Amino acid sequence: MHWHDGAPGFWSVTRHADVMRVVRDEQRYTSLYGNMLGTLLRGHDPGAGKMLVVSDGTYHKALRRLLMSGFGPRFLGPITESIARATRTQLRALVARGGGDFVSEVAAQVPLQAICELLGVPARDRGEILELTNSAMLAAPPGEAVSSQARIAQSELLLYYISLAAERRDAPGSDIVSLLVQGEVDGRKLTEEEVLLNCYNLIIGGDETARLAMAGGLLALVEHPAQWARLRSDPGLVDSAVEEVLRWTTPARHVGRTVLSDTDLGGRTLRAGDVVVLWNIAANRDPAVFSEPEVFDLARTSNRHLTFGYGPHFCIGAQLARAEIRTMLAELRTTVSAIRRAGEATRIPSTFITGLETLPVEFVPAGGQGS
Repeated sequence: MHWHDGAPGFWSVTRHADVMRVVRDEQRYTSLYGNMLGTLLRGHDPGAGKMLVVSDGTYHKALRRLLMSGFGPRFLGPITESIARATRTQLRALVARGGGDFVSEVAAQVPLQAICELLGVPARDRGEILELTNSAMLAAPPGEAVSSQARIAQSELLLYYISLAAERRDAPGSDIVSLLVQGEVDGRKLTEEEVLLNCYNLIIGGDETARLAMAGGLLALVEHPAQWARLRSDPGLVDSAVEEVLRWTTPARHVGRTVLSDTDLGGRTLRAGDVVVLWNIAANRDPAVFSEPEVFDLARTSNRHLTFGYGPHFCIGAQLARAEIRTMLAELRTTVSAIRRAGEATRIPSTFITGLETLPVEFVPAGGQGS
């Protein structure tokens, strides 16, 4: 536990047990003032009480039930097959060329296609949606709350979903946008603002986690050749490898809460109104929970990582993200014999997400020379 002085200041929470305690306690900690450091320090999130990640209580439960029905077998079954096809197509094309930027050509494409199918975004618009999503997550320059480029991208994403939601009201389909515009929460239809904010939440969350984990996972395999060799030789490692990639990469560095009433945590007294920042990236390397946490171990067992959160706000897209990473690893081990860097990777400048903007690599096909 550390108090960071500022105007306002905030608590940094790093231990796994303390993070778990906060995220499952809606009586003492709330998401209604934001769940990212930037919005928490401003004291307000425009989606508060309307968007799943920044709502609590009965509204959150009802909205979550509605959205979870869009992540059931009826929706995810066809999308899982689509993920396998997209991964195979994108990866094999990259391998055939001998390599390229893994982020833009594979890691960015597969999750985007999956979430766009869930939301019913036409194929012709998906490239634009990816560019807007990337820009919307840009870090702010020093002294600015949100970068101007990010604000423009966020506005354009919302404008896009205004149009898409209007289409689904007139002609609903089997997608989550249709579910939102046709469904009810607490006995009423969602407002247009609620529909738009939750579409925005899904496209950002659904794309970012898997994309960043896939890219970071590949970099980890490059940097740990013994683990890559283990994966190639043992198909039974794929499932545990998915969880280790999620722990190791931790795409969302932190989540945040605001204290509702005076309470104790980690031996310190927190006051009502205090901002609490929960560093998942630290909790996922807590030696009290993970044996040798700084070791990348694809066979790690009892991997209780907090990459998808825990409790009431556990990520509704966890199953989809796992399927995307699992498919990538399975395809890699059968298609590629060797992976090499082809240049320096560049990282996303952000205190909220951790991941790669680019990852230039060379691939040697399975059965090819130089394996």
